[in-house]
Amino acid sequence: MPLKDPVIRCRNVWKLFGPSPRTYLEATARGRSFDEICQDGYIAAVRDVSVDVGKGEMLVVMGLSGSGKSTLVRCMSRLVDITGGEIAVDGTDIMKLDERALIQLRRKKMGMVFQSFGLLPHRTVLENVAFPLEMRGQDRHDRRERALEVIRLVGLEGREEYYPRELSGGQQQRVGIARSLAIEPDIWFLDEPFSALDPLIRREMQDEFLRLRGMLGKTIVFITHDFDEALRLADRIAIMKDGAIEQCDTPDKIVLKPATGYVAKFTEDVEKARVIHAGGLAGPVNGHSLDGPPVAAGSTILQLARQLVNDQREVLPVADRDGKVTGALSRQDALDILLGPM
Repeated sequence: MPLKDPVIRCRNVWKLFGPSPRTYLEATARGRSFDEICQDGYIAAVRDVSVDVGKGEMLVVMGLSGSGKSTLVRCMSRLVDITGGEIAVDGTDIMKLDERALIQLRRKKMGMVFQSFGLLPHRTVLENVAFPLEMRGQDRHDRRERALEVIRLVGLEGREEYYPRELSGGQQQRVGIARSLAIEPDIWFLDEPFSALDPLIRREMQDEFLRLRGMLGKTIVFITHDFDEALRLADRIAIMKDGAIEQCDTPDKIVLKPATGYVAKFTEDVEKARVIHAGGLAGPVNGHSLDGPPVAAGSTILQLARQLVNDQREVLPVADRDGKVTGALSRQDALDILLGPM
Protein backbone atom coordinates (compact mmCIF):
# COMPACT_ATOMS: atom_id res chain seq x y z
CA MET A 1 0.00 0.00 0.00
CA PRO A 2 1.46 3.41 -0.94
CA LEU A 3 2.44 5.61 1.99
CA LYS A 4 0.90 9.02 2.52
CA ASP A 5 3.35 11.85 1.69
CA PRO A 6 6.45 9.62 1.37
CA VAL A 7 9.92 11.16 1.51
CA ILE A 8 10.98 8.97 -1.45
CA ARG A 9 8.47 7.82 -4.04
CA CYS A 10 9.39 5.41 -6.84
CA ARG A 11 6.84 4.55 -9.51
CA ASN A 12 7.43 1.96 -12.26
CA VAL A 13 11.18 2.58 -12.23
CA TRP A 14 13.35 0.87 -14.85
CA LYS A 15 17.09 0.88 -15.34
CA LEU A 16 18.19 -0.93 -18.47
CA PHE A 17 21.72 -1.32 -19.78
CA GLY A 18 22.18 -1.94 -23.48
CA PRO A 19 22.53 -0.23 -26.88
CA SER A 20 19.24 1.76 -26.96
CA PRO A 21 17.60 1.28 -23.56
CA ARG A 22 14.87 3.95 -23.79
CA THR A 23 13.73 2.81 -27.21
CA TYR A 24 13.78 -0.82 -26.12
CA LEU A 25 11.80 -0.03 -22.96
CA GLU A 26 9.08 1.80 -24.83
CA ALA A 27 8.81 -0.78 -27.61
CA THR A 28 9.52 -4.14 -26.02
CA ALA A 29 10.69 -4.50 -22.42
CA ARG A 30 7.45 -4.10 -20.46
CA GLY A 31 5.86 -7.47 -19.79
CA ARG A 32 9.00 -9.43 -20.64
CA SER A 33 10.86 -11.51 -18.08
CA PHE A 34 14.40 -10.82 -16.91
CA ASP A 35 15.73 -13.72 -18.98
CA GLU A 36 13.86 -12.62 -22.10
CA ILE A 37 15.30 -9.12 -21.75
CA CYS A 38 18.78 -10.63 -21.40
CA GLN A 39 18.23 -12.65 -24.57
CA ASP A 40 17.49 -9.39 -26.36
CA GLY A 41 20.93 -8.07 -25.37
CA TYR A 42 19.90 -5.90 -22.41
CA ILE A 43 20.34 -6.06 -18.64
CA ALA A 44 17.34 -5.10 -16.52
CA ALA A 45 19.16 -3.89 -13.41
CA VAL A 46 15.91 -2.41 -12.06
CA ARG A 47 12.65 -3.72 -13.43
CA ASP A 48 9.35 -1.90 -12.95
CA VAL A 49 9.90 -1.06 -9.27
CA SER A 50 7.34 0.91 -7.27
CA VAL A 51 8.12 1.57 -3.60
CA ASP A 52 7.75 4.37 -1.06
CA VAL A 53 9.95 5.32 1.90
CA GLY A 54 8.23 7.16 4.74
CA LYS A 55 9.63 9.91 6.95
CA GLY A 56 11.78 8.41 9.70
CA GLU A 57 11.45 4.91 8.25
CA MET A 58 14.27 2.45 7.69
CA LEU A 59 13.68 0.50 4.49
CA VAL A 60 16.15 -2.36 4.09
CA VAL A 61 16.64 -3.46 0.47
CA MET A 62 18.09 -6.93 0.24
CA GLY A 63 18.83 -9.63 -2.25
CA LEU A 64 21.65 -11.73 -3.60
CA SER A 65 24.49 -10.32 -5.69
CA GLY A 66 23.15 -8.99 -8.98
CA SER A 67 19.58 -8.63 -7.73
CA GLY A 68 19.54 -4.87 -8.44
CA LYS A 69 19.53 -3.53 -4.88
CA SER A 70 22.57 -1.24 -5.25
CA THR A 71 21.38 0.06 -8.62
CA LEU A 72 17.98 0.87 -7.15
CA VAL A 73 19.54 3.00 -4.40
CA ARG A 74 21.78 4.75 -6.93
CA CYS A 75 18.62 5.54 -8.89
CA MET A 76 16.99 6.98 -5.75
CA SER A 77 19.91 9.36 -5.30
CA ARG A 78 20.26 9.85 -9.06
CA LEU A 79 23.83 8.66 -9.08
CA VAL A 80 22.57 6.88 -12.18
CA ASP A 81 19.74 8.11 -14.44
CA ILE A 82 16.72 5.84 -14.76
CA THR A 83 15.50 4.54 -18.11
CA GLY A 84 11.84 4.97 -17.29
CA GLY A 85 9.41 5.71 -14.47
CA GLU A 86 9.48 8.40 -11.80
CA ILE A 87 11.44 9.07 -8.63
CA ALA A 88 10.37 11.93 -6.37
CA VAL A 89 12.11 13.20 -3.22
CA ASP A 90 9.87 15.33 -1.00
CA GLY A 91 7.51 15.65 -3.94
CA THR A 92 10.17 16.84 -6.42
CA ASP A 93 10.81 14.76 -9.54
CA ILE A 94 14.59 14.41 -9.32
CA MET A 95 14.90 13.47 -12.98
CA LYS A 96 13.84 17.02 -13.87
CA LEU A 97 16.56 18.69 -11.77
CA ASP A 98 19.50 20.30 -13.53
CA GLU A 99 23.03 19.51 -12.36
CA ARG A 100 23.27 22.42 -9.94
CA ALA A 101 19.92 21.65 -8.28
CA LEU A 102 20.85 17.97 -8.04
CA ILE A 103 24.15 18.80 -6.34
CA GLN A 104 22.32 21.03 -3.87
CA LEU A 105 19.82 18.27 -3.14
CA ARG A 106 22.60 15.80 -2.36
CA ARG A 107 24.60 18.29 -0.29
CA LYS A 108 21.64 19.40 1.82
CA LYS A 109 19.41 16.34 2.08
CA MET A 110 21.38 13.16 1.40
CA GLY A 111 24.11 11.31 3.23
CA MET A 112 25.74 8.23 1.68
CA VAL A 113 27.86 5.43 3.12
CA PHE A 114 29.24 2.68 0.91
CA GLN A 115 30.91 -0.69 1.48
CA SER A 116 34.30 0.75 0.59
CA PHE A 117 35.01 3.35 3.21
CA GLY A 118 36.39 5.87 0.68
CA LEU A 119 38.46 7.74 3.27
CA LEU A 120 41.18 10.17 2.20
CA PRO A 121 44.40 8.47 3.39
CA HIS A 122 46.41 11.70 3.73
CA ARG A 123 43.77 13.35 5.94
CA THR A 124 43.11 12.78 9.64
CA VAL A 125 39.81 11.54 11.07
CA LEU A 126 38.81 15.13 11.80
CA GLU A 127 39.73 16.29 8.29
CA ASN A 128 37.92 13.36 6.67
CA VAL A 129 34.73 14.05 8.60
CA ALA A 130 34.90 17.79 7.88
CA PHE A 131 35.60 17.25 4.16
CA PRO A 132 31.97 17.46 2.88
CA LEU A 133 31.50 20.65 4.88
CA GLU A 134 34.65 22.04 3.28
CA MET A 135 33.20 21.20 -0.15
CA ARG A 136 30.05 23.03 0.88
CA GLY A 137 32.14 26.12 1.62
CA GLN A 138 31.39 26.17 5.33
CA ASP A 139 33.51 28.30 7.67
CA ARG A 140 36.61 26.50 9.01
CA HIS A 141 35.67 26.96 12.68
CA ASP A 142 32.07 25.86 12.14
CA ARG A 143 33.00 22.76 10.18
CA ARG A 144 35.55 21.78 12.84
CA GLU A 145 32.93 22.08 15.58
CA ARG A 146 30.41 20.04 13.59
CA ALA A 147 33.02 17.38 12.79
CA LEU A 148 33.99 17.08 16.46
CA GLU A 149 30.31 16.73 17.36
CA VAL A 150 29.66 13.78 15.04
CA ILE A 151 33.01 12.16 15.91
CA ARG A 152 31.81 12.07 19.52
CA LEU A 153 28.45 10.75 18.34
CA VAL A 154 30.00 7.69 16.66
CA GLY A 155 32.35 6.96 19.56
CA LEU A 156 35.68 8.09 18.08
CA GLU A 157 36.48 10.87 20.54
CA GLY A 158 40.24 10.91 21.16
CA ARG A 159 41.10 9.68 17.66
CA GLU A 160 40.53 12.97 15.82
CA GLU A 161 44.20 13.22 14.72
CA TYR A 162 44.58 9.59 13.67
CA TYR A 163 45.01 8.70 10.00
CA PRO A 164 42.86 5.96 8.40
CA ARG A 165 45.79 3.51 8.32
CA GLU A 166 45.98 3.77 12.13
CA LEU A 167 42.36 2.65 12.60
CA SER A 168 40.65 -0.75 12.64
CA GLY A 169 38.09 -1.63 9.99
CA GLY A 170 35.22 -0.88 12.36
CA GLN A 171 36.73 2.47 13.28
CA GLN A 172 37.20 3.36 9.61
CA GLN A 173 33.55 2.57 8.99
CA ARG A 174 32.59 4.83 11.88
CA VAL A 175 34.55 7.63 10.20
CA GLY A 176 32.57 7.03 7.01
CA ILE A 177 29.31 7.17 8.95
CA ALA A 178 30.41 10.34 10.78
CA ARG A 179 31.36 11.98 7.48
CA SER A 180 27.92 11.27 6.02
CA LEU A 181 26.22 12.59 9.17
CA ALA A 182 28.27 15.80 9.22
CA ILE A 183 26.00 17.44 6.64
CA GLU A 184 22.92 16.61 8.77
CA PRO A 185 21.09 14.76 5.97
CA ASP A 186 17.36 14.11 6.06
CA ILE A 187 17.86 10.95 3.96
CA TRP A 188 20.62 8.45 4.60
CA PHE A 189 21.66 5.86 1.98
CA LEU A 190 23.85 2.99 3.21
CA ASP A 191 25.08 0.37 0.72
CA GLU A 192 26.27 -2.75 2.59
CA PRO A 193 28.24 -0.59 5.04
CA PHE A 194 29.15 -3.48 7.37
CA SER A 195 29.72 -6.35 4.93
CA ALA A 196 33.53 -6.00 4.92
CA LEU A 197 33.73 -6.30 8.71
CA ASP A 198 34.28 -9.45 10.75
CA PRO A 199 31.18 -10.82 12.56
CA LEU A 200 31.96 -9.39 16.01
CA ILE A 201 32.70 -5.88 14.73
CA ARG A 202 29.70 -6.12 12.41
CA ARG A 203 27.42 -6.83 15.38
CA GLU A 204 28.92 -3.92 17.30
CA MET A 205 28.38 -1.61 14.32
CA GLN A 206 24.76 -2.74 14.05
CA ASP A 207 24.29 -1.90 17.74
CA GLU A 208 25.91 1.49 17.18
CA PHE A 209 23.76 2.11 14.13
CA LEU A 210 20.56 1.29 16.02
CA ARG A 211 21.64 3.71 18.76
CA LEU A 212 22.30 6.48 16.23
CA ARG A 213 19.05 5.81 14.45
CA GLY A 214 17.10 6.11 17.69
CA MET A 215 18.78 9.45 18.42
CA LEU A 216 18.63 11.02 14.98
CA GLY A 217 15.35 9.87 13.42
CA LYS A 218 16.67 9.83 9.83
CA THR A 219 14.88 8.40 6.82
CA ILE A 220 17.13 5.49 5.86
CA VAL A 221 17.53 3.18 2.89
CA PHE A 222 19.92 0.39 3.91
CA ILE A 223 21.23 -2.27 1.52
CA THR A 224 22.33 -5.71 2.66
CA HIS A 225 22.50 -9.29 1.40
CA ASP A 226 22.27 -10.59 4.99
CA PHE A 227 18.72 -11.54 6.00
CA ASP A 228 19.55 -11.62 9.72
CA GLU A 229 20.87 -8.06 9.44
CA ALA A 230 17.72 -7.00 7.61
CA LEU A 231 15.48 -8.55 10.27
CA ARG A 232 17.39 -6.79 13.02
CA LEU A 233 17.43 -3.31 11.50
CA ALA A 234 14.37 -2.85 9.29
CA ASP A 235 10.98 -1.26 9.67
CA ARG A 236 10.22 -2.83 6.29
CA ILE A 237 12.23 -5.13 4.02
CA ALA A 238 12.15 -5.05 0.22
CA ILE A 239 13.49 -8.33 -1.20
CA MET A 240 14.76 -8.06 -4.78
CA LYS A 241 15.39 -10.66 -7.47
CA ASP A 242 16.34 -10.04 -11.10
CA GLY A 243 15.80 -6.28 -10.74
CA ALA A 244 12.27 -6.54 -9.33
CA ILE A 245 10.87 -6.41 -5.79
CA GLU A 246 9.45 -9.80 -4.83
CA GLN A 247 7.94 -8.55 -1.56
CA CYS A 248 8.06 -5.38 0.52
CA ASP A 249 6.67 -5.67 4.02
CA THR A 250 7.47 -5.68 7.73
CA PRO A 251 9.91 -8.34 8.97
CA ASP A 252 7.03 -10.06 10.85
CA LYS A 253 4.86 -10.35 7.75
CA ILE A 254 7.70 -11.49 5.52
CA VAL A 255 8.54 -14.28 7.97
CA LEU A 256 4.90 -15.19 8.61
CA LYS A 257 3.60 -14.86 5.03
CA PRO A 258 6.34 -14.95 2.38
CA ALA A 259 4.76 -13.85 -0.91
CA THR A 260 6.82 -16.07 -3.22
CA GLY A 261 8.89 -19.23 -3.08
CA TYR A 262 12.01 -17.11 -3.48
CA VAL A 263 11.15 -15.07 -0.37
CA ALA A 264 10.30 -18.26 1.50
CA LYS A 265 13.87 -19.51 0.95
CA PHE A 266 15.17 -16.52 2.91
CA THR A 267 12.84 -17.26 5.81
CA GLU A 268 13.01 -21.06 6.07
CA ASP A 269 15.89 -21.16 8.58
CA VAL A 270 14.73 -18.19 10.66
CA GLU A 271 13.89 -18.88 14.31
CA LYS A 272 10.48 -17.27 14.09
CA ALA A 273 10.01 -16.75 17.82
CA ARG A 274 13.05 -14.44 17.86
CA VAL A 275 11.74 -12.34 14.97
CA ILE A 276 7.96 -12.16 15.23
CA HIS A 277 6.54 -9.56 17.60
CA ALA A 278 3.27 -9.66 19.47
CA GLY A 279 2.06 -6.70 17.43
CA GLY A 280 2.89 -8.46 14.16
CA LEU A 281 1.03 -11.63 15.11
CA ALA A 282 -1.97 -9.91 16.71
CA GLY A 283 -5.28 -9.60 14.95
CA PRO A 284 -8.03 -6.99 15.35
CA VAL A 285 -9.87 -6.78 18.65
CA ASN A 286 -13.21 -7.60 16.94
CA GLY A 287 -15.26 -7.76 20.12
CA HIS A 288 -12.88 -10.05 22.04
CA SER A 289 -13.15 -9.79 25.80
CA LEU A 290 -9.67 -8.60 26.65
CA ASP A 291 -9.30 -8.86 30.39
CA GLY A 292 -6.08 -8.69 32.35
CA PRO A 293 -2.72 -7.06 31.68
CA PRO A 294 -1.68 -6.53 28.03
CA VAL A 295 1.51 -7.70 26.39
CA ALA A 296 3.79 -5.19 24.69
CA ALA A 297 3.40 -5.02 20.91
CA GLY A 298 7.18 -4.64 20.53
CA SER A 299 8.04 -7.82 22.46
CA THR A 300 9.06 -10.88 20.49
CA ILE A 301 7.27 -14.17 21.04
CA LEU A 302 10.49 -15.53 22.55
CA GLN A 303 10.61 -12.68 25.06
CA LEU A 304 7.02 -13.50 26.03
CA ALA A 305 7.67 -17.26 26.27
CA ARG A 306 7.30 -17.65 30.03
CA GLN A 307 4.13 -15.56 30.14
CA LEU A 308 2.61 -17.44 27.22
CA VAL A 309 3.23 -20.81 28.85
CA ASN A 310 1.80 -19.74 32.22
CA ASP A 311 -1.04 -17.44 31.12
CA GLN A 312 -4.32 -19.33 30.67
CA ARG A 313 -6.18 -16.63 28.72
CA GLU A 314 -7.10 -17.71 25.19
CA VAL A 315 -6.70 -14.17 23.84
CA LEU A 316 -4.31 -11.55 25.21
CA PRO A 317 -4.61 -7.79 24.66
CA VAL A 318 -1.65 -6.20 22.85
CA ALA A 319 -0.71 -2.62 23.72
CA ASP A 320 1.52 -0.03 22.09
CA ARG A 321 4.18 2.02 23.90
CA ASP A 322 1.54 4.37 25.25
CA GLY A 323 -0.42 1.50 26.78
CA LYS A 324 -3.24 1.69 24.23
CA VAL A 325 -4.66 -1.69 23.25
CA THR A 326 -4.12 -2.11 19.51
CA GLY A 327 -4.91 -5.78 18.90
CA ALA A 328 -5.71 -9.24 20.20
CA LEU A 329 -3.12 -12.03 20.36
CA SER A 330 -4.24 -15.65 20.17
CA ARG A 331 -2.25 -17.51 22.84
CA GLN A 332 -2.41 -20.71 20.77
CA ASP A 333 -1.03 -18.96 17.65
CA ALA A 334 1.82 -17.57 19.73
CA LEU A 335 2.56 -20.97 21.28
CA ASP A 336 2.59 -22.52 17.80
CA ILE A 337 5.29 -19.99 16.83
CA LEU A 338 7.20 -20.72 20.03
CA LEU A 339 6.90 -24.53 20.19
CA GLY A 340 5.70 -25.54 16.73
CA PRO A 341 2.13 -26.58 15.79
CA MET A 342 0.58 -29.43 17.79
